[in-house]
Amino acid sequence: MQYKFNPTDLSVILALARAGTLAGAASRLEIDGSTIFRTIQRIEKGLGQRLFERSRRGYLPSELAQQLVQYAEHIEAQLEAAQSIAQLKPGEVSGTVRITSTDTIMHGLIMPSLKLLSQSHPQLCFDLHTGNELANLTRRDADIAVRATKKPPQHLVGKHIGAIQVALYGSKKSGPKTFNEKIATTYPWAAPDDELPDHPSVVWRRNYYPKIVPTYRTGSILTVAELISQGAAIGLLPLFLAKNRSDLRQLTDTIDECQTDLWLLTHRESKHLLRVATVYSFLSIHLQLN
Repeated sequence: MQYKFNPTDLSVILALARAGTLAGAASRLEIDGSTIFRTIQRIEKGLGQRLFERSRRGYLPSELAQQLVQYAEHIEAQLEAAQSIAQLKPGEVSGTVRITSTDTIMHGLIMPSLKLLSQSHPQLCFDLHTGNELANLTRRDADIAVRATKKPPQHLVGKHIGAIQVALYGSKKSGPKTFNEKIATTYPWAAPDDELPDHPSVVWRRNYYPKIVPTYRTGSILTVAELISQGAAIGLLPLFLAKNRSDLRQLTDTIDECQTDLWLLTHRESKHLLRVATVYSFLSIHLQLN
């Protein structure tokens, strides 16, 4: 007899695929880990094949499990959409939207936009995550990602917001007034070398000034900006971050080799949820680089 799936089966498979451990899946579903284990055993016995490979890294989904996850995500999205609609008053949007980005983009672009959005939809809440790595939207670690990249992941849907332009800056109060070879080789630099070795600004500096070793190395472009503003260093910054700061002086024209693209990204299933679609649509209009 062919095994018949039920919604609980799919929710357990989805939770384990996202979490990778019994404890993590149990936490997501708010049930015991032993229940997760027994459910997976029962499904695998009914199917006559394994859905997960057990390893030191946790539970790794098989190709079949990955296919089932797609159906589970669709059901999850539809249930969440139905729940949201049932709880809303006419014209109201509520719920929590998880947004991930770098600290630079979060502070310089996203947060000002969310302030405006909250005025229109006060029932919306935002879970904000900052980091240089792209959170896994497929596992729903985030609903929306805003990222600087020239090659967004193909499994995500997104909108190209525009080009991120970059220039070299110094402190307006105590930094150099111009930029030349002497300044480049004698003034301290601040840069994200260790955390972001492939960052366009790092690649550019290493190509044109290979002998320079930054005095300050950090994974945060915001920290680079603060070091520059205090006169401790010069460094490369995106124009959108520096344009409204009176304590920074632009020392060069925009540097084409440092330019990258800003993308607004989401998962295919998430985009159809009302809360996610509302935030996504708003950001697609209000994220302004210039």
